[in-house]
Amino acid sequence: MLISFRSIERLTGTNRQDRIALEPNAIHLWAIELDGSSHCLKLCAEWLDEVERHRAARLVREEDRRFYVLAHGGLRAVLSRYLGVNPDVVALVRGETGKPSLMGELRDRSAITFNLSHAHGRALIGVSKAQEIGVDLEFVRADIEVANLSERFFTHSEHTAIMRATEEQRATRFFRYWVAKEALLKAQGIGLGGLPDCEIFLDADRFNTDIRTRLGAQFPNTLRVRLLPCEKGWEAAVAAQRLHAVEQCGLEHL
Repeated sequence: MLISFRSIERLTGTNRQDRIALEPNAIHLWAIELDGSSHCLKLCAEWLDEVERHRAARLVREEDRRFYVLAHGGLRAVLSRYLGVNPDVVALVRGETGKPSLMGELRDRSAITFNLSHAHGRALIGVSKAQEIGVDLEFVRADIEVANLSERFFTHSEHTAIMRATEEQRATRFFRYWVAKEALLKAQGIGLGGLPDCEIFLDADRFNTDIRTRLGAQFPNTLRVRLLPCEKGWEAAVAAQRLHAVEQCGLEHL
């Protein structure tokens, strides 16, 4: 399964109201290009709640505000397909660590869980049922200080493995560890302070199979994590308690 990104125009422009079926513990992945028109942007902005509008307004760069609005509006459009409601009535609530979930009756009736990650004009949304989920998507940037960041935030074994890679591969290896760790943190609802408490063992760069991990005391739940194959220059991962049924939603769902 290669993650293929689809235009958000196809997602927000559909009037289909048929619900997408989701079996318990299955995971659906939605990969979205945040390339919406001004009309699409207006729709997405109308679907946001006050918290999201304030966060968008605080972003300095116009491009960042646009991507934020499209990503979070796209999330409403995706969730609406599982709930059988319009995107503007998909209400969210945030926990102590900021992790969002469906509010009230929508959550209790559907048991739907989700997670969103967006970066550099693309978004990845994971949707599951009766289990918490975390996803992370990153663009591999060559201008970051890999040595300093991995030594500061990662475990000794992770830092050593990254620094053993060739200089050309070091940034890719860093982000491969990063997305796996971040997906685990997001699934558990833990902030970045938990980075040292989850250790990743990338024996080989295998996609769509579980990665060996060591989870510390901040992870009361047993979680699994997988790297997701993306086109060159992108890294992504998904984490949950059960990963036996992971699939990408494509044009047939739009």
